[in-house]
Amino acid sequence: MLFSQRDGTEKRARLRARLAEGKIVRAPGAFSPLVAMEIENKGFEAVYVSGAVLSADLGLPDIGLTTLSEVAARAEQIARVTDLPTIVDCDTGFGEPMSVARAIRTMEERGIAALHLEDQVNPKRCGHLDGKSVVSAAEMIRRVKAAVDARRDANLLIIARTDAREIEGLDAMIERANQYAEAGADMIFAEALHNSDDWRRAKAEISAPLLANMTEFGKSELLSAQELEALGASIVIYPVTMLRIAMKAVTGALEEIGETGTQRDIIDRMQTRQELYDLLRYAEYNRFDQGIYNFRP
Repeated sequence: MLFSQRDGTEKRARLRARLAEGKIVRAPGAFSPLVAMEIENKGFEAVYVSGAVLSADLGLPDIGLTTLSEVAARAEQIARVTDLPTIVDCDTGFGEPMSVARAIRTMEERGIAALHLEDQVNPKRCGHLDGKSVVSAAEMIRRVKAAVDARRDANLLIIARTDAREIEGLDAMIERANQYAEAGADMIFAEALHNSDDWRRAKAEISAPLLANMTEFGKSELLSAQELEALGASIVIYPVTMLRIAMKAVTGALEEIGETGTQRDIIDRMQTRQELYDLLRYAEYNRFDQGIYNFRP
């Protein structure tokens, strides 16, 4: 109620412990604290905060327009309501290496368990679109080293994302990934791997654990968590799934009301008042004030 029962230090340690067990961590994307609460209720191991989703929720394209303050604020709101570790998309680090260092400190202070930085040129774009560019490996190594040097909690998971698969090819991506790992990255986010064959090579040739991005309508084959675990992935994220599902439902509901003038025929598609109150744990607030929850929905 009100806040997670675990602070950031404990969440970071628990994420590390889970990864050490060799079991894949499933992290659906949450575009709001309420969604994060439901992710925890359904038994997942982590929550993901997508830069693309945050941008979309603000009515912006995913081209690096969001600021550190905006991302940190939403990430903190989400981390606050769940005992699960929160993984955050920090794009290219919001600037030069000094800005990367500031982002690391900020996310650590906000209770975040893990974050990733990418090697795209700013302004960046979705990793599953064409026309991307990447910085030199040396520039990305500076970002990674700045991040590693800035963290105070050694359990903060620093993930280096590389978008080189679609630009320079799989061999070059693997070479970059190993350089980022050598610079101190704890894990590699190999963006836009095409299929199981790509995964097998990445696992065999990259010296760090791997994160899988199972985003829809992209360049990657959609593999199950079980398949990815067998292929060697340590974390799988579903960054935009919940937003896409929600917006499709919103569109349908608006069309229904526009055509019929009422929502009567779509009530069965809605979360009920009782389900919402249960998720929000209304009844628990009664422990503090008998006057808060003195009714039946």
